[in-house]
Amino acid sequence: MLTQIVSLLLGTAASLLTLAFLARVWMQWVRAPFRNPVGQFVVVLTNWATLPLRRVVPGFFGLDLASVVAAWLTQIIFLAVMSALTGFLTVAPDALLAIIWMSFVAVLRMTVYLLMGVVIIAALLSWINPHSPFASLFDALARPLLQPVRRLLPTLGGVDLSPLVVVLLLQVALVVLAGL
Repeated sequence: MLTQIVSLLLGTAASLLTLAFLARVWMQWVRAPFRNPVGQFVVVLTNWATLPLRRVVPGFFGLDLASVVAAWLTQIIFLAVMSALTGFLTVAPDALLAIIWMSFVAVLRMTVYLLMGVVIIAALLSWINPHSPFASLFDALARPLLQPVRRLLPTLGGVDLSPLVVVLLLQVALVVLAGL
């Protein structure tokens, strides 16, 4: 029971921190403004790890690799702690390689979840309150995903179905990642 409680608490903290690192990467990649409450929250939550890592890990074609590495290290630490608590590290000789691979897949899975959340929130804000201060931010974050689909799929009766198609494609990506 104690292991389940620790797993829940550490898993939630590690997932939220990983999502914050990945949100920072995505916001920088699409050049979304950081001068909003969401951007400021992400920066404050991730600066402690990203800024020191930038001295060691350079960017790559505008991609903030320091934040990607921080997200990956967060998942490695979480999986290592959970493996130590469950005794997996003592049983499996290749446990470190398994943890590294599983953390890589976890970061990819979290990236897909982040993108799904961005698309869903952008779609909801466009329907409910398109003049919200957050609407422009989430529109900027979702636009790179939605734009290619919008070029192929016209609006039907004034309804944009591109968020539905993108979420469906991201679900397919989750199925593929589950197989890894």
